[in-house]
This record gives sequence, C-alpha cells and structure tokens, in this order.
Amino acid sequence: DAHVYPAEQTDAVQRAALDSPWRTTDVVRELKAEARRQGLWNLFLPDSAYGAGLTNLQYAPLAEITGRSPHLAPLATNCAAPDTGNMEVLHQFGTEEQKKRWLEPLLAGEIRSAFAMTEPEVASSDATNIETRIERDGDAYVVTGRKWYISGA
Repeated sequence: DAHVYPAEQTDAVQRAALDSPWRTTDVVRELKAEARRQGLWNLFLPDSAYGAGLTNLQYAPLAEITGRSPHLAPLATNCAAPDTGNMEVLHQFGTEEQKKRWLEPLLAGEIRSAFAMTEPEVASSDATNIETRIERDGDAYVVTGRKWYISGA
C-alpha cells in the first residue's frame, strides 16, 4: 500500500515515454530495491537459499495481494510470470551451468524470460496442447516444431 499503489501513475507515465515496452522504468527499479530491503523478493521460491522460503500455501495470499497491482507489484517483488515458473524449473532441474547462466540473473532480477509456446496450428495458451516435440538422439536432443513470434522473447 505504501509503495506500489502510489507508484502506479508514475510507472504509467514513465512507461509511455520508453522507446520499448520491454525496458524497465525507473520507478520499477526503485521498487525492486525497496522490496529487497524489506525481504519481499522471490517470495514464490520455497528454497530459502534463493527465495523467501515460503510454502505455496504461505505464498498464495501474498500473490493475491501483489495481483491487485498486476503490472507493477509482481515485477517489483521479482514474482512475475513467466519468470517465476521458469525459475522453478531451472532450480529443480537445471544443470549447474544453466543455473549460473540463467537462474542466477533471473533470481537477481537482472533479466526476464519467456515461455515460448505459441504455435501456428494449435491454440497455444494451453501448454499441454503444443505440437513441438523434443526427442533424444544419442547424446543430443532434437527439437521439432514451429513457433510464431513470441512477444518478450
């Protein structure tokens, strides 16, 4: 209440002045710093080495609160989709190299990620409906499929 809601108008003005919708506004950077100071960072990740150490049950009401300012609060607390899901996947299944290259900068809020599921032949808002496939070929994997332009990727 004290930081995010009052900053919404400032963020809207700053966002309108940006040359790209994928750039971060000054007010978001300031809110991120404040969220870190207050321990409101990576709330979704139950591993306390990387996040707040909350269970999903503990995180759920906080997600509801941040959802009241959907364009600002999730970014300010580093709990915005698709980054949260991608960080969870990297945390649980990533190699050490993948964690260093992708997870650490995501956890720090230095980069954003994408979930590339938009395909020309299917309604791709359902991740279980994608046609792209990955198959093991010896020591490598082969990805076969087509994607449309993915915003934010």
